[in-house]
Amino acid sequence: MLRFLYTVAMYLATPVIVWRLAARGFRYRGYFRRWRERFGSFPDPGLSGAIWIHAVSVGEVNAALPLIQALRRRYTPRPLVVTTVTPTGSERVRKLFGDEIFHVYLPYDLPHAVRRFLDHVRPALAVVMETEIWPNLFHQCGRRGIPLAVVNARLSERSLRGYRPIRALVSQALANVALIAAQSHADARRYRALGADPARVQVSGNLKYDMSLPKGARTRGAELRAQWGTARPVWIAASTHEGEELAAFEAHLAVLARMPDALLLIAARHPERFRAVEHAARNLGFSVATHGAGDAGPDTQCLVIDGMGVMMRYFAASDLAFVAGSLVPIGGHNVLEPAALSKPVVVGPYTFNFEEITRTMIAAGGAYRVASTRELGAVILALLRDPDALARMGVAAHAVCVRERGAVRRTMVMLGRIFARARYQSESAPVVTSARR
Repeated sequence: MLRFLYTVAMYLATPVIVWRLAARGFRYRGYFRRWRERFGSFPDPGLSGAIWIHAVSVGEVNAALPLIQALRRRYTPRPLVVTTVTPTGSERVRKLFGDEIFHVYLPYDLPHAVRRFLDHVRPALAVVMETEIWPNLFHQCGRRGIPLAVVNARLSERSLRGYRPIRALVSQALANVALIAAQSHADARRYRALGADPARVQVSGNLKYDMSLPKGARTRGAELRAQWGTARPVWIAASTHEGEELAAFEAHLAVLARMPDALLLIAARHPERFRAVEHAARNLGFSVATHGAGDAGPDTQCLVIDGMGVMMRYFAASDLAFVAGSLVPIGGHNVLEPAALSKPVVVGPYTFNFEEITRTMIAAGGAYRVASTRELGAVILALLRDPDALARMGVAAHAVCVRERGAVRRTMVMLGRIFARARYQSESAPVVTSARR
């Protein structure tokens, strides 16, 4: 009955969902393309026994990359399927794998759409990244005997509170999950509190620590610094949301007052906002360049990064990184990308999506938390004027990344167990001549 009521609500919400999809499409054309896939309608790729990995967007795809590579090595020649929700996630999958991996959008959690999707993909193992819980999808996986794992699983206290009104429904969905590989003991505890079977909840660590650097990122970063001027102070505001760009621009004005040759790199989280950020920078009087128009020159004060899949080279070219989504209550973004390149990190007060990683980084001396937008400029300026402090923080940040690695290996062991158990149960099951779907 709970899932029935949820399904009725999903069908009633579908017109609003479609309208929202169309509204985004006017700002970012990628949302218009392949919209049928969101209802489970796409040509049958002829797959069987596939390993299916779901990663919502760019961040989850990047986190999943070392696991996907390990799955490809372990389960060759089984086909791999990667689903995303956002066009930027789709573009990232295409850039990383081309046609080597079948990609399609995950359908909305409507029963017919989910059934069509699973009929086409026919997975032998389903791996969902981080915090995605879809009652109809999970129910269908359980009904079809597909071993389902939630890996790199995280659940903040805020999310746990948000799920409480529908805890019974979520608990039913989690009953279809064979494995929850949690990032931390705190995440594991919250999943148990949400109703997950304690025997199926294990701690694997965070896959993001196992992230490998893109080939040539450091070299390309060094080339950019040579182009801009190696002595120039350079800082980056990465993955900004509405309300954070102005804070970054105000901070940069404070930096320019003492260091007139400083350069700010700024990248909005969502591509549809690239132009708005560029216009805001120009309206504030900055000398602006963009990645798409050929990058910065010696007189540029602000470089707007208006491209996807290029962040690591800009992290490599920076002296320090402000990781956004943390000055507004979004919950923060991945601090490990700059840390892996030995770059100091600055964050705001809202980091609940990456709380354990952020606290570990701060405790190790690789990151600094500002309490408000007002404090950001003073901290950025103080760090840029202290090369020794920057170097110490960079070393400490990188050391955390090295120390915490190993989640991919642990996750692969856990996945191997549930996959082997599912295959054994399938082979041991009595043969039936017909079944009701």
